[in-house]
Amino acid sequence: MPIVVNLDVMMARRKIGAGELAEKIGITPANLSILKNQKAKAIRFSTLEEICRVLDCQPGDILEYQKD
Repeated sequence: MPIVVNLDVMMARRKIGAGELAEKIGITPANLSILKNQKAKAIRFSTLEEICRVLDCQPGDILEYQKD
């Protein structure tokens, strides 16, 4: 898939665990895992906004386009 989710990288940089992030952004740990493991087909802008707010980052820090 040409869109790569680097959420785990930002989480490590901010020293925040998956359970804590899921709670702070208002999604289940299972849905966060799907996003982290490149299994998600889509992400809501509201969820992306919350992730960026909590991790103090930009969407481009989390999402990356890579050519096949």
